Formats: sequence, C-alpha cells, structure tokens
Amino acid sequence: MNQTESKKPTFGISLLIVAFLFIALVIQVVMYGSPDIHLTLVFASAVATLALMLTGTKWKTIEDGILHGCGIATIPMLILMFIGMLIPAWIAAGTIPTLIYIGLKIISPTFFLLTAALVCSMASIATGSSYTTGATFGVAFMGISLGLGIPAPITAGAVISGAIIGDKLSPLSDSTNLAAGVSEANLFEHIKSMFYTTIPAFIISIVLYTIIGFRYSADNIDTATVDLILDGLASNFNMSPLYMFISLLPMVAVVTMAVKKINALAAMVIAAIFGMFLAMLFQGRGLYEMMGFMNYGFSIDTGIFEVNKLLNRGGIQGMMWTVSLGYLGLSYGGILEKSGVLETLLNKMASITNTPRKLIITHVFSAIAVNMLSASQYVAIMIPGRMYLPAYKKLGIKTSVASRTCEDSGTVTSPLVPWGLCGVYFAGVLGVATLDYLPYTFLALFVPVIAILYAITGKFIFMEDTGKVQEDDI
Repeated sequence: MNQTESKKPTFGISLLIVAFLFIALVIQVVMYGSPDIHLTLVFASAVATLALMLTGTKWKTIEDGILHGCGIATIPMLILMFIGMLIPAWIAAGTIPTLIYIGLKIISPTFFLLTAALVCSMASIATGSSYTTGATFGVAFMGISLGLGIPAPITAGAVISGAIIGDKLSPLSDSTNLAAGVSEANLFEHIKSMFYTTIPAFIISIVLYTIIGFRYSADNIDTATVDLILDGLASNFNMSPLYMFISLLPMVAVVTMAVKKINALAAMVIAAIFGMFLAMLFQGRGLYEMMGFMNYGFSIDTGIFEVNKLLNRGGIQGMMWTVSLGYLGLSYGGILEKSGVLETLLNKMASITNTPRKLIITHVFSAIAVNMLSASQYVAIMIPGRMYLPAYKKLGIKTSVASRTCEDSGTVTSPLVPWGLCGVYFAGVLGVATLDYLPYTFLALFVPVIAILYAITGKFIFMEDTGKVQEDDI
C-alpha cells in the first residue's frame, strides 16, 4: 500500500464510530432534551478521527473529508445567511406583515393547516425548491399560525410536508434530477414512478391536517388577540391596498427567479435588496437602519407582545447557530464518506439484496442511515443509489424504481435530521426545532413506510423485461 494511501476501516471500527454518535445523541437529546448538539458533533468527529487514524487512515484523508463536507455545506449555508438578510428586509418592507395580515383576514382556522400544505406544495412544484418555499410562504404561514393560536410545530410540519413535494415531483428540483441521474433513469419516468409513493402519502397527510384542523375553529380562537395583531400591523405598516400589492412584489420576484433557474444565492440577495429599497421608499426606513436589521434582525417595539414576537426576527447573526451546526454536521459526514466508513457499512448490507423485497427495504434503511450520518440528502441519494443500482439491474427491476427509492428514503427524510442540511435549514427559517416539528411532518414519515409496504407486498415494483408489476419476490 502506498504510504499516502489510507487503509479502509473494518466493519467493526465503522460500526463503533457511528455507534458513538448515536449513543451520544440519545443521551443528549432524549435524556437531557438539549438541541445544542454542536459539541456532540465535535466530540463524535474527534472520536472518529482517533479511531480511524489508529487503524491506518491518514490525516490527509480526514482533512479531505472535512473540506469535502464543508464544501457541500457552503452554498446552502450561504443561502441560509442570505435568508437571514431577506427576512428582516421583507418585514421592514411590509411583505411578511402583508401576508400575515391577509392570512388572518381570510384563512379559516379549521382549514389553515390544509391550506398551508396545499399552497406550499403548489409553490414548491412550480419552483422546484423547498428552500424557497419555506423562506417565503413558510415564514408567512408561521406568522399566521401564531395569530390563529395554532401550535408552531404543527404548522411547520404542514409547511415542510408541502414544501418537499417539489423536491420530489418537480422537474426543476436538483434532488429530482440527481436521483434520476444517479440511477440512470429517464427524468420523467422517475417522476412518474414517484407518484406511486408520494401521492398516497400526501393524501394521507392532508387528511390528517384537515382532521387536526377541526380542533381549531372560529369559536375557540381568541378573536381579541387576532384583532390586536391586525391593529398592531396596520398601525406600524402601510396597509393600503396599493402598498399591500407593492409589498408583495419581492415574493413575486423570488418565485419568478426560481422558475427561471436563477442562482439561489443571487435570488436571495436580489430579493433582500429589493425589500430593503421598498422599506426605504415606502416605510421611511434609513439605509443604516436597514443594514442593522439585515445583520442583527428586525427590531420594533409596537407595545403589543404578540406583534413583537411575530416581527422581531431574522438577520445574518440570528442564523449563525444554525450555520455552525450545518458545517459541523457536514464535516462529520465528510470524514465518514472519504475515509470509507459509509462504504464499509453499506457493503455489509449489500449482501442481503438478492430479492426485490430485500433490496428495496435495504436501500430505504441504508439511505436513511446515510442521511443521518452524512447530514446530506445528496450523499444519501448518491452513495446508496450507485451502490445498489447493479442489484436492481441484475434483478430486472426498472431503474425508475431505484431512483424512486433514492428519493423515498434520501430526499424526504432529510428535514427530519436535526444536524442535517435540510433539518438545519427549516429549523432556522421557521423557528421551530427539528425534533418538535418531526411528529407532524407526515409526508416525510409516510413515504418511506409506503415504499417498504410496496416492497413487502411486491406492488408497483416495475420490471424491465415485461413492463409489468412484480407481485412477489423472485
């Protein structure tokens, strides 16, 4: 072996490394209820590094892994920081206050969760971006839910369930194209295949949101609080029909740029600056004041606690807790990927993929595990996707089933990992801890279950030779 080449870790060492992380997280999150897992990830990375280097891994490999993970994190974390700029700019411009004002006026509390899921699903399919949907419509729905007295974790679950539809079904989505490419599937065959798991899960989700919504009706909503919020917004922002229309232009601009595939970083910066100028032109804000808002978060004292709670948020600095978590999670994942830990673990699981049932179930659980260990849905799509693709071909299963499984396990579960890119993003943007919204993110919970049920029953497992459905194992 070359002196600069690292020795591949054994299965035992690989298992020890990931076991340490899971045990540490269980102790911290479950036993102590602390969401501050930054140092836990640092300790887990240190233990992984020590174990790997003692068994033959070179420091250069560890360093490459850290840089690789940080490279994956950089663009999403920059987007998150720029969204930190965007949110206070849009609040100062009246964009978010207008959406909240309109929402409190017209949305029925009973159908609020259903509305949130449906609107976010349509927005994400149109743009192909769950991130854009969460940062625009999602933020507005979180504000409306506070006024209607609907718990924030439930609202966040409905928003995310709608938002990740676009990550699965839109041809504009990066994860949709990635899964199809990794599995060598036709893009539209891939999307068609995903309908079999995604649509039933979404129908179940919106039924559940509708049922939960019946707990909240006009009769048990504190109308005095709603009126107080409406008056507070109207007193501090221009709520004339003309300006309400003007204030929504930044949101129109973001959606338009997303549809036209303008770079997300550029789109967030343009939208933030657009909002800043509107605030200066129509709300009387100064340039230096706006720079302070965009750096440290919007700040206002309306004399009304509920309105202050709605509006005092955002800022680049307000996102740094989330950004640091993203970098630490991806650094740990990069170490495991580049050192061969993930490959070693997956190779061990690859020995139990000799039937369609075993293959798909193994693929689902592998991708979820990789999602948790690498903190990246892209890694969770790519590594298991490429590793199990030969098994799909050997069994005569269409590659669109392989690509579908990549998304059924890798894409949809990414918002549920507290230290993962997607989980970090939504927690930061929506202001709700991942573990709090997790039980209500029904789409993400049901899609993998449906995929496993199809594998067990042999339903909708399409075969290359006949084009028909495989009804049982071969």
